[in-house]
Amino acid sequence: MKISLFYEFPLPRPWTEDDEHQLFQHGLDEVEAADKAGFSTVWLTEHHFLEEYCHSTAPEMFLAAASQRTKDIRLGFGVMHLPPAINHPARIAERVATLDHLSNGRVEYGTGEGSSVAELGGFNIDPADKRAQWEEALEVSIRCMVEEPFSGFKGAHVDMPARNVIPKPLQKPHPPVWVACTRPASVQMAAQKAIGALSFAYTGPEALKERVKGYYDEFEAAGMPVTPAINPNILAIGGDLSMMVARTDDEALKRLGIGGGFFSFGIMHYYLTGMHVPGRTKVWERYQQAVAEDPTLAYGPGRGAIGSPNTVREFLRSYEASGVDEIILLLNPRSHEGTMESIEIMGREILPEFIERDAKAVAEKNRRLEPIIEKVEARRRPSNAPVFDETYNFGGLPTGRGGKFTAGEIPEAMAEINEGRVKAAQAEKAAREAAS
Repeated sequence: MKISLFYEFPLPRPWTEDDEHQLFQHGLDEVEAADKAGFSTVWLTEHHFLEEYCHSTAPEMFLAAASQRTKDIRLGFGVMHLPPAINHPARIAERVATLDHLSNGRVEYGTGEGSSVAELGGFNIDPADKRAQWEEALEVSIRCMVEEPFSGFKGAHVDMPARNVIPKPLQKPHPPVWVACTRPASVQMAAQKAIGALSFAYTGPEALKERVKGYYDEFEAAGMPVTPAINPNILAIGGDLSMMVARTDDEALKRLGIGGGFFSFGIMHYYLTGMHVPGRTKVWERYQQAVAEDPTLAYGPGRGAIGSPNTVREFLRSYEASGVDEIILLLNPRSHEGTMESIEIMGREILPEFIERDAKAVAEKNRRLEPIIEKVEARRRPSNAPVFDETYNFGGLPTGRGGKFTAGEIPEAMAEINEGRVKAAQAEKAAREAAS
């Protein structure tokens, strides 16, 4: 089992002027330390307008910065929102491919539909359309990464003419593809499409064992690839997967404070029960009140990788026994200094044994899946992408509705450039004549 980290960049109020700046700088320090410690991947979510709960609104920016301070740790979008109003699929392809080059081929392409009223409503997306938008955008973004040129697409939600989208990713044909799965049905859907399942697990390793089995059973029985490269993997995130490691259980609890349950509380607030006034509602204050009424909302040992090395080691082994390929440990509001020491302890005392066993498990899994993958690949349907029209071209000045010319600045700029070129040539000629 691989062990990774997950960032939402929560930032509880009250805020000081430097808080957001410090949040990202601390994150970069932690990811650099995690790379040295041997964590598999750093996954970074994308959310919009979810103040206090998640300030990770431009994951590609942070991951690009992290790519320059790390060497081995993989960089995961966990996840990028695919509705075109949030991220156009061509722009997704460009950003994923660029990050893949900057990181020397370490990108994991996690995808999702979006769920909250804050986000779907903020971008005027009808929730009834979000699955269809995800499906269209996934196809188009992958085709933009692999086709030279992309031959065009006309769907209900994405309409794009032929263009050669550049750059192409370093990983060929494209980085591994994942989808966020919040319930068993979506895990089944991921297996059917032969892509990775970013599975939210809220009920512990025993229930996860059944979910893992269900994924691989469905992959074998009904997997039909929708991307050029398949990705038969399932990982677990959420629920009882917060992290804080110290020399003792008590010290770990002290450094985590009450923050361990903020992820789950934030989900309840923004997705289920909370009524939110932008820029006014105090989410952390509400969480503190809830913890005061029910202290079990704040996670401790047994409800996360929280405690001494021995406590955390046994906790992680219980998840390893579920058969899951990877778990992602959440970094909720906590002590930055404590997190840096946690990462160091994990790398020195905990991760090595899991890394060693994972290498053997991956080799065995590859042998076991080899005949299954052959069956899955045999179900692959021919691409329905249109053949590129070799006579197609574009050019000239853009015009608007009714043929109205709308880019007068271009000829004006070109005229200015030409005038400058002519004057420079005349000056050069005059200088030569004067010299002779």
